[in-house]
Amino acid sequence: MGRAPFNVLVYPYIKVDDDEYEYALLKRSDLGIWHGVAGGGEGNETPTEAARRETYEETGIPVESPFIKLDTVTPIPVTEFRDSHLWGEDIYVIPEYSFGVLVKDRHIKLSREHTEYKWLKYQDAYKLLHFDDSKTALWELDRRLRRLGPRVKNTQ
Repeated sequence: MGRAPFNVLVYPYIKVDDDEYEYALLKRSDLGIWHGVAGGGEGNETPTEAARRETYEETGIPVESPFIKLDTVTPIPVTEFRDSHLWGEDIYVIPEYSFGVLVKDRHIKLSREHTEYKWLKYQDAYKLLHFDDSKTALWELDRRLRRLGPRVKNTQ
């Protein structure tokens, strides 16, 4: 089964109050940066199937957990991926699809891809993220969960 030409980004979240959530960030062992769950599709997987599998593999969060597909889709140059040669010379950029996943408890079972994790409120998580596209996906997830429109002024 080969690496499919797309990537997924997933933020686990937990509800802590009526309209308050916390988000899990994972520290990548290779780059040392804080990030969500990330990985590529395999074979004929859909982005949602890949998100469920990657999340389980990297965190132990069950595949049947409720996932939210976000609008945030980021183009990533193929040169960022070790297996990009498998996609041929006609693919220059692949999409990264973003998701959120609701969890019932804060325990995460990390794979070797990460060294630690933290549960953080939106503002703190946003500040730790390295990539702008990761910030955009987290922003969208937080606003959707708190039922804020895209242009409603945030009072937090």
